[in-house]
Amino acid sequence: MMAAYGDNPVIRATFGEASAALGRDLWQLVTEGPAEALNQTVNTQPLMLTAGVAVYRLWLEKGGRVPNMVAGHSLGEYSALVAAGVLRFSDALPLVELRAKAMQEAVPAGEGAMAAILGLDATAVKAACEECAQGQVVEAVNFNTPEQTVIAGHAAAVQRAADAAKAKGAKRAVMLPVSAPFHCSLMKPAAERLRQKLAGLSLSAPQVPVLNNADVTCLSEPQEIKDALVRQAASPVRWVETMQAMANHGVSQVYECGPGKVLAGLVKRCTDGLAGGAMADLAGLEAALAATNA
Repeated sequence: MMAAYGDNPVIRATFGEASAALGRDLWQLVTEGPAEALNQTVNTQPLMLTAGVAVYRLWLEKGGRVPNMVAGHSLGEYSALVAAGVLRFSDALPLVELRAKAMQEAVPAGEGAMAAILGLDATAVKAACEECAQGQVVEAVNFNTPEQTVIAGHAAAVQRAADAAKAKGAKRAVMLPVSAPFHCSLMKPAAERLRQKLAGLSLSAPQVPVLNNADVTCLSEPQEIKDALVRQAASPVRWVETMQAMANHGVSQVYECGPGKVLAGLVKRCTDGLAGGAMADLAGLEAALAATNA
């Protein structure tokens, strides 16, 4: 998972810190697997948090500028809050571990599902969900681009809505290999467990503005930030609006922090005026440094 960054001391130190906080060897998990363990939500979420924070720290260590604004997609919001100085990394790790367990346990295995609807606008996707609920839950939960929306809910309702979306003209409807129907209202029990965990944590005012998923706003009061994180668990990820808000705030370059390129690929499809890049390996990080320090 982290091989593309080489055996870097900053990366290793961050994983060492995370391993100490959680009481298990995360570095061994990313380097040796097995894949089954990596794909368990309770491992995936702390690993993704750690990877994002590690790459951000490497960015700073190599002379990268502190960003004008940060945001994260779903779990990535926690990495963004760590980067902004709101959440201590040592507090964020057990928090996202709890978040993972709570989300996994909110819906019995096999009862929930998610699907990506491609090539259909969000209004039509939401209409398909409303038409196909039939007493169950199916909702639009990730607004990734104007023509890529993810739906989630009860498995049968998600399948009905996916079929309806195709009938409305969607190019594809792809069932996603996930362990729970994230960000839909079935996650409200998980949100309540998050609320209880967050109540005992001390948050700081952000050193960098953080655009949140739930409201697409930059909050400064710690209690408001906690409330937004609670609501985020059972609310849609409004990524299109997040990118549009960044552009409206004068941001011109957006870089994805961590071993992936999915978000970078969405940037230009969300709004005009933004250029995107991914620090998915050392070459990507060096290119981002060159572009932003020019």
